[in-house]
Amino acid sequence: MELTKILAPEAVRVIGHLTSKKRLFQELGDLAGTAYGMTPASATDGLQEREGLGPTGVGHGIALPHARLHSLPGIQGMFIRLEKPLDYDSVDRQPVDLIFALFAPKDSGVDHLKALALVSRTMRDPQICQKLRANTDPAKLYAILTEARASQAA
Repeated sequence: MELTKILAPEAVRVIGHLTSKKRLFQELGDLAGTAYGMTPASATDGLQEREGLGPTGVGHGIALPHARLHSLPGIQGMFIRLEKPLDYDSVDRQPVDLIFALFAPKDSGVDHLKALALVSRTMRDPQICQKLRANTDPAKLYAILTEARASQAA
């Protein structure tokens, strides 16, 4: 599995400032609607429901919110870089500025876990995170994310 298969270039965005996790999930829902044709409300609700089970802030300024939804053709990802970090209730209590969200079909089974593991490995790389934080162009962010894993897989 490669990030180019689950992350569309139009699903990468830079946002200046958000005031809450709820507002972040609404932005992700809107982005899911724009980039993939999902219903924004169902995407937002799915993220909030999953977050209710436990925080998806994994530490070091990174959050990996995800949800399983009905009627998706496959696993779909979105990336948001925040210019001003957001309090997220992360495991290390640090605010987040790099958010990679995943949506998977309800019946995706192990593919959802493989995608989550791929995103997690990518976002755990300090060099990748440093490059992501140093750029504000969505096209450049997409290239950093997709080229990093492709070169490591080769």
